[in-house]
Amino acid sequence: MQSPNKRKILVTCALPYANGSIHLGHLLEHIQTDIWVRFQRMRGHETYFVCADDAHGTPIMLKAQELGVSPEEMIAGVREEHMADFSDFMISFDNYHSTHSDENRAFASEIYNKLNESGYIKSRTISQLYDPEKGMFLPDRFVKGTCPTCKSEDENGDSCDNCGATYSPTEVINPRSVVSGATPILKDSEHFFFDLPAFEKMLKDWTTGGSLQEEMANKLNEWFEQGLQQWDISRDSPYFGFEIPNAPGKFFYVWLDAPIGYMGSFKNLCDKENIDFNSYWKENSEAELYHFIGKDIIYFHSLFWPAMLEGAGYRKPTSVFAHGFVTVNGAKMSKSKGTFIKGRTFLDHLNPEYLRYYYAAKLTNRIDDLDLNLEDFAQRVNSDLVGKVVNIASRCASFITKRFDGMLSANIDDQALANEVTSAGDRLADLYENREFAKAMREIMALADKVNEYIAIKEPWVLIKDESKQQEVHDVCSLGINLFRTLMIYLKPVLPKLAQSTEAFLNDELLWHGHQTLLTNHKINKFKALLQRVDMDKVEAMVTASKENLEEAKPAPTGPIADDPISPEIQFDDFAKIDLRIAKIVKAEHVEKADKLLRLELALDNDGNETRQVFAGIKSAYQPEDLEGKLTVMVANLAPRKMRFGMSEGMVLAAGPGGKDLWILNPDDGAQPGMRVK
Repeated sequence: MQSPNKRKILVTCALPYANGSIHLGHLLEHIQTDIWVRFQRMRGHETYFVCADDAHGTPIMLKAQELGVSPEEMIAGVREEHMADFSDFMISFDNYHSTHSDENRAFASEIYNKLNESGYIKSRTISQLYDPEKGMFLPDRFVKGTCPTCKSEDENGDSCDNCGATYSPTEVINPRSVVSGATPILKDSEHFFFDLPAFEKMLKDWTTGGSLQEEMANKLNEWFEQGLQQWDISRDSPYFGFEIPNAPGKFFYVWLDAPIGYMGSFKNLCDKENIDFNSYWKENSEAELYHFIGKDIIYFHSLFWPAMLEGAGYRKPTSVFAHGFVTVNGAKMSKSKGTFIKGRTFLDHLNPEYLRYYYAAKLTNRIDDLDLNLEDFAQRVNSDLVGKVVNIASRCASFITKRFDGMLSANIDDQALANEVTSAGDRLADLYENREFAKAMREIMALADKVNEYIAIKEPWVLIKDESKQQEVHDVCSLGINLFRTLMIYLKPVLPKLAQSTEAFLNDELLWHGHQTLLTNHKINKFKALLQRVDMDKVEAMVTASKENLEEAKPAPTGPIADDPISPEIQFDDFAKIDLRIAKIVKAEHVEKADKLLRLELALDNDGNETRQVFAGIKSAYQPEDLEGKLTVMVANLAPRKMRFGMSEGMVLAAGPGGKDLWILNPDDGAQPGMRVK
């Protein structure tokens, strides 16, 4: 019989797409989820953690064709790669499956049939762009053309990167197929739609009932204000996926069967482990169901998915937890800069627990983006884990093994300190439960500081020289080892491998309730180095290994052009990446100890809500007071650059031979801050 305090918990991560490698963005979510799952297991709850590869859709079909293999062969290979990466990052799945499985096919068909029988599936004929050369309808992202709003060329089929407009692929001017380059034609096809508006009241109640973070609930309210629309759940052949029952040549859209993959993966586990599937998924189930996802797929998990479950007679998630994106060194991950880092590349150079700890030290329960600053990463791991936590054991262990035969003392030297560290467990448990990992890490490191301070004051390395102080040394070092043990109990969900090494050293299993007690008259083993410092050379080697040279090799110029000071040619696509904006100089001032620089504060809107700091080498031509209030042109999407005087967040454009003859580009009257320069 299950204890009344023992919970039944099923946890999932979003499904990685089966056409690429796992990278540090994926790992944020999987590490966050794994920490939470390991904590629940330490607390004694019946907790299952499942995931799968998202294996369907047009991109996978086309990628397999490109590789000259079947989609089944391709996704099988990718799944093996994903599983190896997750295993080496210590992601403790109970099952890692695939959406291209018998279980998922059965659930997708069952849910569709139930929705259809209840009148929630509608059909109508729609017109879509069709590639006459490939003989296939084109998904939005497989169409390129001219934006119907701003006339920018080579834009995506559903949205414009230049002006931000969204539109239908049929509205694109001069469309072309990304697959073959052919000009698409319009072609009619019958499609099936899920009647999402029929679930509006239920969804309003569910999204505002505590199952979502407040930011998520507020964002979803925009969809209700705009009015829910029926959702197209079918795709035409050729398509890699599951065929819709009684509809030859029609396939489930990948986003219909992807979340059903949670059920398929868990059913696969249930069949292997004799677990009662229905007790977790039936309506009114007492089990808890949690989805951890990225903020970009909130709509699918918080509108379409609960509505599908409701319509098919299954339970809805207890909660859906969203997180933000990963940036590296303050910017989007970049292949050319080497900051688009694959999980395997990280593993080739660094200990995976470094990343687990750094993510934990920055994760909150909000939907904030997380920046992996590589210098801060190295410093924090070295300072916190090596310099604080492991340092406690390394300072005390040799005294215990060499002088006291590896036996911990029966005495508690400082009961007040012991109480402070051991009593923190309940507070830390609340932080783990609420996914406030950063706060938990801060509290644990603050306790480690106090333990290190205690050892530094006691100075056992000095006391050991005095024969009359041997018992005090024994007591001090025994308490140090005990409090190291307690801290490692608190860190075990984050650092499972380090915890395992600690268990071998201490001859003790680190259980959560163990934080309440200390080990006395207890034999420990000889201490071995538990963790190495982060080596910045290895970090830099990882970045170098991640760089992809995106420039085509060109022959070296010969003749007069070789001596010309003009820079090498660039392509139009390179120039088009530059985002030139009108900006207002809100403030200008001299920079102390800088011969050429002025510090400018630039506003990119009339209200001054979006401002940038720029250091410009125009001091020889301008006094700061002459610049304030003027408009200028700036490069708005230049990556921030750390300078001796601060961070420069863009560049103002100026021309002239130099010295006093230097002129910033000053737009004509009528220009407004934020306008793009064409």
